[in-house]
Formats: sequence, structure tokens, C-alpha cells
Amino acid sequence: MTSRRVVIALGGNAMTGPDGSATVQAQRDAIRAAAEHVADVVAAGVEVVLTHGNGPQVGNLLVKNEMAAQVVPPVPLDWNVAQTQATIAFTVADELDAALEARGLAQRTAGLITRTLIDVDDPGFRAPSKPVGRFLPREEAEQFVSLGQIWEDRGEKGWRRVVASPEPRSVVDSPAIRALAAAGFVVVCAGGGGIPVTDDGLDGAGLRGVEAVIDKDLTAAILATQLDAHNLVIATDVPNVMVDFGTPSQRPLGRVTVAELREHAAAGQFARGSMGPKVEAALRFVEGSDPADGRRRAVITSLEHIADAVSGDDAGTVITA
Repeated sequence: MTSRRVVIALGGNAMTGPDGSATVQAQRDAIRAAAEHVADVVAAGVEVVLTHGNGPQVGNLLVKNEMAAQVVPPVPLDWNVAQTQATIAFTVADELDAALEARGLAQRTAGLITRTLIDVDDPGFRAPSKPVGRFLPREEAEQFVSLGQIWEDRGEKGWRRVVASPEPRSVVDSPAIRALAAAGFVVVCAGGGGIPVTDDGLDGAGLRGVEAVIDKDLTAAILATQLDAHNLVIATDVPNVMVDFGTPSQRPLGRVTVAELREHAAAGQFARGSMGPKVEAALRFVEGSDPADGRRRAVITSLEHIADAVSGDDAGTVITA
């Protein structure tokens, strides 16, 4: 196990402005700020692999699909994921390379369009439930239903598209990621959980993209495992995981064992749409540790604390076996 290799999963707050703005300038400013913290981790002598969210960016592309549907054919969701991976990766590379150079570091950044294998028989395909994109009135949504998309009536807000969110099985391009990391690059990869692909054989030999979205944190846990990383750091917009959130007994979790965190999760402490997937990803990564290879650790914390999270156990919620 590579004790000095860390996979860092950047949350959506690292890709957009403080108010959620996804203008080009807001995204670049947010990524520039995130790059400073990542560069601090690299400066500590750690081999870094980065992954990131892409929800707002995919949402913007879906709006363009909708508005231009009568002019150009809409592109499928897997294409949208690939396009946002490329846009975010080159922007991260620009900003992170500048931050590394400013610190006198020799490392540079490489972006890799990354595929994630899913099972075509995953239950998520039988009951798509992940909302994507914006709300539309019924008459506008119907034109996309005619193209085979699934839209749901969400009441007063209108109709919204829902897609499958299958479980990630493996990161197809992990050998290339490993090679780039071993060559000294900071690798930006598996954005948005990776481009969902399957080997169902419907189009002959090889993989094919499918209409779905994958949870980025669950993919990050698999990626960290495949890369033999010792640390998984999930960066979000709060410094710690909280229990009894929103109540007078609310408290942050510091160091916690897998068993303790599983107990909190079973009690319904973590919302499915926010902290739940991050906690589950951290648990899966640590639970997969082989004691013979050294114990893994996962940390969930805010972006500004990621360097401290890698170097010690005093920042964020630290999950160990």
C-alpha cells in the first residue's frame, strides 16, 4: 500500500462560486482557490489524485440540450459527463500548475477522461430516481419524453428529469491513472463519478456509455482502493460530519471507528442527498483495508482543511478501522 498516496474528492463547492454561480469566471475563481489547498498537500510530499463533482456543469449542458433541441440533436448524458470532465480538468490543470510553480514544485497536472464500469442489471435502472437539470412545464418536458427520457411531475415547480444512479463497480482507466501518478503527475480524473459504461455486449465487443450518473464519492472510494492509496479525503462545505444535525444536541464527529460510524448511519443520522453518500464512501474504503498492507483512513472535512487532514488526525471527521 502506498502510504503517501491520497485520493482527494472535491465537492461541488470547489467548482462554483459561493452562491452556487456556475459562470465561467465563478468556476475559475473557485477552482483557483481549491488549487491552493491541493498544492499545499503536494508540497508536503504526498502523491495526489483528484476527483471532483460536476452537477452544476452537467445541469447547464442539459439546459442547452433543452433550448436547442429543435436545432441540433440533444447529446446523451454520458457525453455530458465526458464534456464536463474535460472542461473542469483543463481548468484545474491551469490553476493547479500555477499554484505548484509558485511554490517552486516540479510536479504538474494531467487530466484524464475516465470511465467507470457499472452493471446494466443494477436495480437503479429499474427505478430511476436521481433528479438532474432544471424544472420545466409539462409541454416542454414532453418533447424529451418522446426522445426516451424519463421525466416526473414534481408539483408546483414543474417536471424534472430523473435518471438512474447505479453503483460503481470499477474505474476502467485506473491503470492509466496509476501510471501518471507514478510518473509524478497530479492526476485529475473520474469527475462526476466517471462516465458510466457497461460491457453488456449489445453493440458487440467493447464498452458503451449509458444514460446514468454515478455518485462521485462512491467512485472515489473504489478509485482509492484500486490505486492502493492509504488515504481518502472527501472535501465538502463543512469541517466535520455532524450527528443530531439541526437539534440542540448537534455535535461534530472527530476520530471515529467504522463500527461507530455505521451505528450512526443505521440510526438515520445522515441524509441520503447530502452527507449520506460521503459517509458510505468513507466507510467502504476503510472497511476494505487489509491489515497485512497497513490500515486505511478516510477523512471528511472542508476544503480549507484538506492539507491538515492528510498530515494528521486533528482535522475533520477521521474514520479508521
